[in-house]
Amino acid sequence: MELKRGNTWVYGLLLGVWLLVVAWQVEEHARIEAAAKNDLRNRSWEIADTLSAEVRALSIREVVFQNRLQPVLNELVSRTNQYVPSTGVLSIALLNTAGEPLVTAGNPNLIPADVLSEGEHWTSQDVTFVNPVWGASINTENTSNAPVVLPFFPEMTNGMRRGEADNDRHFPPPEDMNLSNRPAMSANAQIGPPPPPDDNRPHGNGPRRPPWMRWMDEDQFKALAARRELHGLVLAMSTENLRAVSTDDLYLRAVIIFFAGISALGVGLAWRNLSKTSELQIRLVRASELNTHLKEMNLAAAGLAHETRNPLNIIRGMAQMMSKSDAPSGVREKARAIVDETDKVTAQLNEFINYSRPREVRRTKIALNSAVAEVVHALDYDIAEKKIRVESRVEKVFIEADEQLLRQALFNLLLNAVQAVGENGQIQFTAQRNGAEAALEIRDDGPGVRPEQRDEIFKPYFTTHQKGTGLGLAVVQQIVQAHGWEIQCMGNEPKGAVFRISHLKLAGN
Repeated sequence: MELKRGNTWVYGLLLGVWLLVVAWQVEEHARIEAAAKNDLRNRSWEIADTLSAEVRALSIREVVFQNRLQPVLNELVSRTNQYVPSTGVLSIALLNTAGEPLVTAGNPNLIPADVLSEGEHWTSQDVTFVNPVWGASINTENTSNAPVVLPFFPEMTNGMRRGEADNDRHFPPPEDMNLSNRPAMSANAQIGPPPPPDDNRPHGNGPRRPPWMRWMDEDQFKALAARRELHGLVLAMSTENLRAVSTDDLYLRAVIIFFAGISALGVGLAWRNLSKTSELQIRLVRASELNTHLKEMNLAAAGLAHETRNPLNIIRGMAQMMSKSDAPSGVREKARAIVDETDKVTAQLNEFINYSRPREVRRTKIALNSAVAEVVHALDYDIAEKKIRVESRVEKVFIEADEQLLRQALFNLLLNAVQAVGENGQIQFTAQRNGAEAALEIRDDGPGVRPEQRDEIFKPYFTTHQKGTGLGLAVVQQIVQAHGWEIQCMGNEPKGAVFRISHLKLAGN
């Protein structure tokens, strides 16, 4: 009970350690996945910073034209997908304060409908980052530093007067600009060069109208700037690298968990085998002590049986003298009965002593057919008395065996068959070769042995004959096991029994 309780604690500890390894690997996988996501975030911020620098370079008086910004976005999408396709930009859009796209490149279907707030939107194939540009947040109302993205108007280049300086250029309003509702311009709005900049004008009120846009007053320009002011950047990036890193790491963690489980299972099995070995050692020690005790008891019983035979022989001799004397007939009959019973007890004592004797095998080269013939000759009287026909189909086969023990085993088997068959019965010896081994069978046509008794019949004192002692076949099994052979009891169709001794080692020439 204590050993089993200890095993339960050990198995529980191993399970706990394995679960800790599983939790550790799950946490590590989450950390690796988070690090890969952070790499994508950092890359999106780098792209946002780069794009902000490009916008600054392209802006004139905080105004940048869409036709100059569009190639920059197209090239950014093309280059990132060409050199780093696993984390490339799939789509990009510049947003105004209302979250409407001003300039787009790539696949516009990847941009979510609602991108008014900063953040990220993850899908199975891509991720969308919403980042601020120009140092301002998307949700802020501060527009002091945000540039205005204007569409390209071809009328601007057509309306330039040759020889004018940049500050003196005059662009008429484009045809697609709806200025019908604009307020009335002042008389000096389109006359002469632009006024010099007012250095005392406070900053932070948004971009000022460029001098080359004289066809639009300040209010109109501010209304346009409110719609075209750049505030947000939307990047749709591929998550192929993230998925590859996550899959590889997940496979690695699964391998670690698997081998950790195998290790825990191996330790558990080793502990189980160790526990069983310890338990078996304890049982072996107890069995050894019991075996030693049984050997001592066996020797004592064998000695007692041997010493009992001498008084029995004296009693038998005196009973024989009385049966042959001039005593009354009743006395002579009782004396003969004493002789018969004494013979029975003596026979049982002889078989017990024979069974208790240790089997020391001295192997020699023996002709199996000769050994069978000698045993049959030894039982000629019993065979002839019951008119039994004994047939030997054993060819001249030489085996390695102890001659005396082999003859005793064959004698007991033949005697068992003679006792089993009736008058005019039949007994047959056959032998077959099987490579370097041979097998011997003794068949009879007696009543046979029931299937449930075929294993019990070799146990001591188990017998199916009224006059049997139950030690004859037990002695046969002792001799067979001492030689390393095997013996089986089988049925013989249509009736009878078959005793088969297998694994008889053939002797060399």
